[in-house]
Amino acid sequence: MKDNTSSAVHTEARRLAAIMFTDIVGFSRQMGADEARTLRLLDTHNRVIQQAVAEHHGTVIKTVGDAFLVDFPSVVHAVQCAQQIQAQFRTYNADKEPAEQIHVRIGIHSGDIVQREGDVFGDGVNIASRLQGLAAPDTICLSQAVYKEIEKKLPLGTVVSLGRPRLKNIAQRERVYALLPEPPKGFRQRLQVQRLKLRPWQRILQVAAAVLLLVGAGLIGRYFYEPSPSGLSFPDKPSIVVLPFDNMSKDPEQDYFSNGITEVLTSDLSRISSLFVIARNTAFTYKGKATNVQDIGKELGVRYVLEGSVQKAAAQVRIVVQLVDTMTDAHLWSERFDRPFKDIFALQDEIVQKIVTTLKLQLTLQEQGYIVHKHTNNLEAYDFYLRGMEYLWRATKETTAQARQMFEKALALDPQYAEACAGLGWTYWMEWSWRWSADPQNLEHALTLTQQALALDDSLPTAHSLLGMVDVLQQRYDPAIAEGAQAIALDPNNADSYFFQAETLNIAGRPEDALRMVKQAMWLNPRYPPYYSWSLGWAYSLTGRYTEAITTLKEAIRRMPTHLIAHRILAVTYVQQWASQQSVDAQTLEQALVAAQRSIALNDASPVSHVRLGTVYLWQKQYEQALAEMERAVALDPNDAFGYAFLAETLSRVGRSQEAVGMAEQALQHHKTVVAADEHLERFSVPCDLW
Repeated sequence: MKDNTSSAVHTEARRLAAIMFTDIVGFSRQMGADEARTLRLLDTHNRVIQQAVAEHHGTVIKTVGDAFLVDFPSVVHAVQCAQQIQAQFRTYNADKEPAEQIHVRIGIHSGDIVQREGDVFGDGVNIASRLQGLAAPDTICLSQAVYKEIEKKLPLGTVVSLGRPRLKNIAQRERVYALLPEPPKGFRQRLQVQRLKLRPWQRILQVAAAVLLLVGAGLIGRYFYEPSPSGLSFPDKPSIVVLPFDNMSKDPEQDYFSNGITEVLTSDLSRISSLFVIARNTAFTYKGKATNVQDIGKELGVRYVLEGSVQKAAAQVRIVVQLVDTMTDAHLWSERFDRPFKDIFALQDEIVQKIVTTLKLQLTLQEQGYIVHKHTNNLEAYDFYLRGMEYLWRATKETTAQARQMFEKALALDPQYAEACAGLGWTYWMEWSWRWSADPQNLEHALTLTQQALALDDSLPTAHSLLGMVDVLQQRYDPAIAEGAQAIALDPNNADSYFFQAETLNIAGRPEDALRMVKQAMWLNPRYPPYYSWSLGWAYSLTGRYTEAITTLKEAIRRMPTHLIAHRILAVTYVQQWASQQSVDAQTLEQALVAAQRSIALNDASPVSHVRLGTVYLWQKQYEQALAEMERAVALDPNDAFGYAFLAETLSRVGRSQEAVGMAEQALQHHKTVVAADEHLERFSVPCDLW
């Protein structure tokens, strides 16, 4: 029988090449968030890459989406090209908002490649790709082969050795080097360099405290307020506080509706950039109290007060509102509105427009769109949303569960109700952050719901804040910061948005920026809750301002003595002060011990508190006590990666290296965001002051 099967003829050539692999940080996620903007940025990115490649005699072998695979005649050309690319993007990003910036990772290797039918294969390509994935944003990763050839030929700037990481599907393990854009300056950049040096399991130790402190703070917490100092100066633009509207209905259960109207008006006014608006939390400290608007003006540093009352009966609603000048006690505008309940959205918009006109505010086109923006057409869904927000602000396990039911009912009536979707996401965040439930899917539920909310309406500030908080806990720092910045841009008067951004910046190693954010939050919310102080104290501690940190944290504890998170941060700060030798007082470690022991007394079942106490014992070289505390932490939560990581550190300090390796491997098995550990962990060198 004749064989009619034809065989394909492949032509292939093997040669030594310098390979560069590049990609854009967070490209897929950016495409999902704003496809048009991302494609525009991709065009700019491609032009920069192609121009630099041509200038350095490279050949683009392949492009896949945002990724470039490039072949160069020498490693010198490849590295020079990469340096030019990163320099151009730094210049490009300098005057751009975070959402408009382009951040690139680059990997370079020299090795054998195989060319076949217009494509390339081989370890040379694979290693370059793995190095690119290993690189931090805005940096260049070099294989040992490349580094040895160019270290004396080119000015490389700051070079950091990353050890011999295990590269996926690559048997041989060689040393890898990272080129940083400039020498590290100050604490933040030194911390970033330290992160580059750490192995994956070691990163758990560094991230642990930041994540757990953030978890402890939760979304809103239980509010404890105290009067702010009197005599605050006015901002450089019109300033206003919306006092809680009185419930004039005979039914006290209608409080949720008058509170909801107050919150909606505050939120709408807050999004006007030419106005300074005091936070809802501070305003509600005046609820039910006899008030004098002139005193309020002095206490809060505001020029205007909006106050009024709400009466809802059947299908009708009456709202009485007045705008008062705190300097003169004069009523600038007052009006009574009697409308059908179905006109409630138009009525709210009309009130905001009256304030804008009275104060002669200049609105951007975008802000004008906010005012006339209708959130839902379903009045029953809106009523459930207001009830949900009333429960959410109380921030207990029980009220959060009730809030979830209200938001779910709102969404059942109107599945396109973006605000209700975001509110539902926050209930899952709170349940996860306060550990009210052991469900590991709560954080994923929060992520899914906030993405759905933004798909319905990408102008929701709280949804951007929530997405940023989820991102930072999953160590996606640049996207998290970008989301926080977007939330602030959309609502420049939302105090909590600044607080959330401060937490993100602290975790991302930018405490100086965090200080500015939390101070702005405090200005907008003068009767701020204690967790603002925790964040401020944490930022002071991270910047090495330990005395200020300790003072701030003690103030937080004075206002909320039973909250163990503040005690934990205080214990950390005392240890950092002692370790930095800024304190020669032998009692400093004893004070750290007292703070850590206090957190145990408040909650002996908290694994984190035992880790804190154990680490103080490590510094005191009381190894048996340290080991006992770390083992207690793991016993309390056998699924917590951080407990295993700290136990590994402790075991290594007492010379039990093999057991330490086992604990480190356990840590990685329980930590989904960290890649698989090296097969052989060489040493345990993370200093205790990084927790």
